[in-house]
Amino acid sequence: MGTAAIDSQDRQDGRPSAFSSEALSSQRLATALCELSINSEQLSAGKMAALASPCFFHKKFDKAVNIDKVLDEIAEDEIISHSRLLQTATSVREISKQLQRRPVKMTVRNVMIVTKARDNELVYRTRELAEWLLCTPRYGSDVGVNVYVDHKLRRSARFDMQSLLAKDSRFKDMLRFWTPDLCWTSPEKFDLVLTLGGDGTVLFTSWLFQRIVPPVLSFSLGSLGFLTNFEFPRYKDSLDKIMGDVGMRVNLRMRFTCTVYRYQKHAGPGTPEHIEAEQFEVLNELVIDRGPSPYVSNLELYGDNNLLTVVQADGCIFSTPTGSTAYSLSAGGSLVHPDIPAILLTPICPHTLSFRPMLLTDSMLLRVAVPRNSRATAYCAFDGKGRVELRQGDHVTIAASQYPFMSVLSQPTEWFDSISRTLRWNNRGAQQKAWDGDAKEGEDEDDGGFDIDFDNEDVDSGYSAESSTSGGHSPIRKGVVLPIP
Repeated sequence: MGTAAIDSQDRQDGRPSAFSSEALSSQRLATALCELSINSEQLSAGKMAALASPCFFHKKFDKAVNIDKVLDEIAEDEIISHSRLLQTATSVREISKQLQRRPVKMTVRNVMIVTKARDNELVYRTRELAEWLLCTPRYGSDVGVNVYVDHKLRRSARFDMQSLLAKDSRFKDMLRFWTPDLCWTSPEKFDLVLTLGGDGTVLFTSWLFQRIVPPVLSFSLGSLGFLTNFEFPRYKDSLDKIMGDVGMRVNLRMRFTCTVYRYQKHAGPGTPEHIEAEQFEVLNELVIDRGPSPYVSNLELYGDNNLLTVVQADGCIFSTPTGSTAYSLSAGGSLVHPDIPAILLTPICPHTLSFRPMLLTDSMLLRVAVPRNSRATAYCAFDGKGRVELRQGDHVTIAASQYPFMSVLSQPTEWFDSISRTLRWNNRGAQQKAWDGDAKEGEDEDDGGFDIDFDNEDVDSGYSAESSTSGGHSPIRKGVVLPIP
């Protein structure tokens, strides 16, 4: 990346120095790292303008990376050498590694709790957690932090807001309520998001934050738990460490930006043939299927505006690495670690058996179109929500999002622990027995193998030339007569 991108005075042993709490805010993590992964050769004028757009709350990654300097250097160089590209790619990988290996220490002032407001047990847990966060002294104050809970709990008898406010008059200003509109317009208000439930609650949280996502810590209170790796009974210890001197380790999970474009059949001269319609940020997968139609789907798949293939199947799944353990896995897709930047393409009951699941680079812009002469339409589902019909001539684009989902890691081996716990990955009923070659004298050396005793001359082994021609005796293993195969 060069000296302009990484300050030499902020490097120790060839690695970036520890990041400050301000540099590791959710906005900077969610924007700076993702945009650095764009190939320098592919930075067009449009992408350069996008990097400077108001969507980026912070364009600098403090002393570690200066986005402005990197973009200036790329803009000045008409021809970029291979060594320069290699330095850029190596530096980006190193920064990504350090982000997930080094704990993030940040001052948590506002905590948001996401749960199922209709689940009575979870409402009680939400009340317990909110009270503890409000009452536990933090950062030199004799009270806790501000807590945002679902606005649906404002009048909940089980949450009992009035009794909670009666404990301390200051809680009236500290207990607040979030709405989907607040998450959409002001995601920077929240320093940490806690989810109480299962994977569905985590997906709902991703749905709430369609752009910048604060760090999300998920407590396991659901039925499955691929994404929920913190135990709720130990929430005090976990939050004391994360909000204290230990800090948190985060994982930037890749999301998709999926945009639906509608075909304008009667578009006049100078009018665009397609207009942008719905857009969704997807954490698990985009599923395109034939819906209620009796015909197989007929879909054109483009990669960077080049026709890759025509899909004839019940449908296809475009999954993130996070979603590789969901619908894609059931359809025969592979398990993919969330740190691998890739797009999983998994066909659903393809018409040709050679159409197998595959991994595509995350830098590719995919486009799935319904041909104008197609017999039937297709249907899209975004993380199982927002089912949209694609009519003849419509298409949907899939691209790696610049707003990843930032999840808090419980431990470095979290993903392997999840698939071992939920999928019983590589588990078997009994381990293979070792060979027992040290049996004591006089003990029966029965190790479960097929051991024929040839040392006893009084016993016909059954493998002599005579026995093989005349029938003979059956092979004998320690006095047990076995049939000749």
